[in-house]
Amino acid sequence: MRLLIVDDSSIMRRIIEKNLKDYDIQIIGMAPDGQTALQLVKEHMPDVITLDITMPGMDGLACLDEIMAVHPKAKVMIITALSDKLTGLRALDKGARGFLYKPVNAVDLAKAFDRLLKRNENKQGRV
Repeated sequence: MRLLIVDDSSIMRRIIEKNLKDYDIQIIGMAPDGQTALQLVKEHMPDVITLDITMPGMDGLACLDEIMAVHPKAKVMIITALSDKLTGLRALDKGARGFLYKPVNAVDLAKAFDRLLKRNENKQGRV
């Protein structure tokens, strides 16, 4: 499984990367903005994408539209500081498969990824 991490915060990108190291996931890239993310999606066609909404230039919702147009099978997990439920519903309506609010912790991220990847069975080492 190949993952693209998209967030304008380098700290957040590292937190996501660190907390997903127990998964059988290859991180194919990290993007600080929607434009870079779209380029990486076209090049690598990742299976899973974590996507922030508030980013400079192309925001996460516009980026999600573009990702779904190029790679509709991608499993996109929105990870955002926006606690606005309407934005979450719009993201899900546009094709996102999951939604997580910042700040994220290891347990919430693991649960969200378990749901996203439907790996509820065989949870060795999970709390």
